[in-house]
Amino acid sequence: MNSKSPLVASAIRTIEIEKEAVSALVSRIGDNFEQACSLILDCKGRVVVTGIGKSGHIGKKIVATFASTGTAAMYVHPAEASHGDIGMITSDDVVIAISNSGTTEEITALLPVLKRKGIALITLTGDVQSELAAAATCNLDVHVEEEACPLGLAPTSSTTATLVMGDAMAMALLEARGFTHDDFALSHPGGKLGRRLLVKVKDVMHSGKEIPKVTADTTLTSALLEMSEKGFGLTTVTDKSGGLLGVFSDGDLRRTIDAGNDIHKTQIKDVMSSNYKFIGSNSLAAEAAQIMQDTNIYVLIVKDNDGQIEGIVKMHDLLLANVV
Repeated sequence: MNSKSPLVASAIRTIEIEKEAVSALVSRIGDNFEQACSLILDCKGRVVVTGIGKSGHIGKKIVATFASTGTAAMYVHPAEASHGDIGMITSDDVVIAISNSGTTEEITALLPVLKRKGIALITLTGDVQSELAAAATCNLDVHVEEEACPLGLAPTSSTTATLVMGDAMAMALLEARGFTHDDFALSHPGGKLGRRLLVKVKDVMHSGKEIPKVTADTTLTSALLEMSEKGFGLTTVTDKSGGLLGVFSDGDLRRTIDAGNDIHKTQIKDVMSSNYKFIGSNSLAAEAAQIMQDTNIYVLIVKDNDGQIEGIVKMHDLLLANVV
């Protein structure tokens, strides 16, 4: 093995130490973790997370994860809480307090008020014998054997372990609530992620008179006029009741001409493709995009369970809707 530079060696050591810290959490997931999750599931208000310094930053990330996965949450700075912001916390809320030492003065100063209001307190501490852990309704042990910082000063392994414990709670709560893709989409309406999760085929498809459509006995010449007028590069072919029989595309036209067929006499039913890709109108537009990308097509038929045509969607429509 080639010798590593000091920078690379330091990075690898840091990752190894933090990996061990995270792995150690597994054995601590038990009754206390289940109690903490139950307190949150039974909460009629919000989860209020508090912490100061690096713990505060981790707390804000945990709040963001909770909020986006079905658990109403907010962050309150402990120092500001002592100067009026504690009024944001109600008796219906659950508080999660984060302190590696378990002795953070700004947080311990809040304990009498939280107790007087009867507010359930979940703590994440690195010392299960600390003042904060002792005052908690439920304490989660996030202690680490060592910080990745070689000086043992900068919170590194401890903040990573705390963040992972917060993620573990958020995911356990997500599954317990039966949180779905649609629920997630409602929390992320902005940007491409929201568009991919919210926009359905029916929101972007062309319908009604916009759909190119001919019956099975239509001549190829007439079918080409329909294709040219509607501008999708294909036409659908239906029976007399409107049931979809197949499609005829630009590619089918090239193959028909190569075969020497007379476009004035040939009926569309004799040269159409009965093997075509389709999707339902209630499917996500992102699913339509995936089908098109996987099969290298640019137009997709939309039909219902009875085989009736509902619409047609183009890749260009999906690009405009910002789902691709």
